[in-house]
Amino acid sequence: MKTDELIAMIAAVAVPVKTGAASRRLRYALAWGIPSALLLMATILGVRPDIWQAATIPMFWLKVLFPTAVALVSFGLAQRLSRPGAGLGWLPAILAGLFIAIWLLGVFVVAQADVSKRSELVFGESWATCPFSITLLSVPLFVATMWAIKGLAPTRLTLAGAAAGLLAGGAASTVYALHCPEMTAPFIGIWYVGGMMIPTAIGAIMGPRLLRW
Repeated sequence: MKTDELIAMIAAVAVPVKTGAASRRLRYALAWGIPSALLLMATILGVRPDIWQAATIPMFWLKVLFPTAVALVSFGLAQRLSRPGAGLGWLPAILAGLFIAIWLLGVFVVAQADVSKRSELVFGESWATCPFSITLLSVPLFVATMWAIKGLAPTRLTLAGAAAGLLAGGAASTVYALHCPEMTAPFIGIWYVGGMMIPTAIGAIMGPRLLRW
């Protein structure tokens, strides 16, 4: 069979991809990944016992909303990176703005605190386990988001893998916030972000291998 005939045959049976296929596939992945991460958190780490009292404190909502916002922006990035040639628009700038905002808030809080309190604000009681707990909770989300992107048409595989990892890390951080006793901006800006960066780095490294066609 000649090349022209093969191309013509493939074109004859090709059907257009439904609008919103990438978004739907990623939503399916999150619909499986988030409950799995919640179950993992509840069984291994446990929900903080004073969560209802903590929910009355504004910083509790900051540590929930910040990673949620990161996950939402990462969802948009993963969706666009799942399609060949799709532009990223303002999403990278918005993502950078979220990180810069939490870091600036953290610096402000530390600068305003007494010198004797600064170490506690930064390290809390769980700095050594926080990033790795987030990474653990991100595993089902990472698997689900990589599966979702693999079934689409990514061409920038390193970036697509990183976006999948950051989406998993952001969503896992939101889940982890239901367990975590820490509620300071410096802690969130360092250790929560560190927890998000681990699956992001893993995704960037594994993306070219796992997402290739």
